[in-house]
Amino acid sequence: MTEAIEQELKPQGAERFSPDNWLAGEIGRTDPGSEAWSLIHWMMVDNKSRFLAIGHEFDLAPQQTIALRILGGGPRKMGELAKILACDSSNVTGITDRLEERGLVSRTSAESDRRVKLLVLTEEGEQLREEITERLAEPPASIASLDESDQATLRDILRRAIDSQAD
Repeated sequence: MTEAIEQELKPQGAERFSPDNWLAGEIGRTDPGSEAWSLIHWMMVDNKSRFLAIGHEFDLAPQQTIALRILGGGPRKMGELAKILACDSSNVTGITDRLEERGLVSRTSAESDRRVKLLVLTEEGEQLREEITERLAEPPASIASLDESDQATLRDILRRAIDSQAD
């Protein structure tokens, strides 16, 4: 079922692009850093329909799926969630309303300031978050098809790149 939904959600006209003419290739940049970033971006864009399809299976909009993932770390202020989602607080209210209606999230007041609303996953919300996380953690075919050594090398390089930003 997910594959059919993925195909349905793929953007029309995407076939005119390929990893070789995406971003850096489109403007003729051939330095390894630009090419690497273009390929990472390509994989994310190419696999977006997979993410959307998983959310669709559970009747979740993309922002709702992301919110469930974020709330797995424990209670969050609604304002924090808005910053992480890069959206207006009113959007988070709508996202929260829909998740709350489904019994996936509960809204409480912070003890230190009752005006501040905290979001916490319900037991059902945590179960759904775990199921979605399990599905999203499965590597796409483009990574799964690499041998284990190449997968480890890719992981290590990406980890070093991410860790270098923390410095």
